[in-house]
Amino acid sequence: MPEIICKDCGKKMFHENEDTLKVEEAVHKKFCRKKIGESYSHMHRDQQHMSTFDAERANDQKGKPVLK
Repeated sequence: MPEIICKDCGKKMFHENEDTLKVEEAVHKKFCRKKIGESYSHMHRDQQHMSTFDAERANDQKGKPVLK
């Protein structure tokens, strides 16, 4: 079974399908922590824009949830 070991964090990835393994490796490269246990975040939110992006969770002017 083909396998890949990340040089940065040491994670071992394996899959029966070699093409799927290559996709998994590409995704891992984007989200690799580099060091085990290191804190990180891929979600960066602009402090000026704190309103929700989810319309189902938005509140009206009185603070009550707006439901569909």
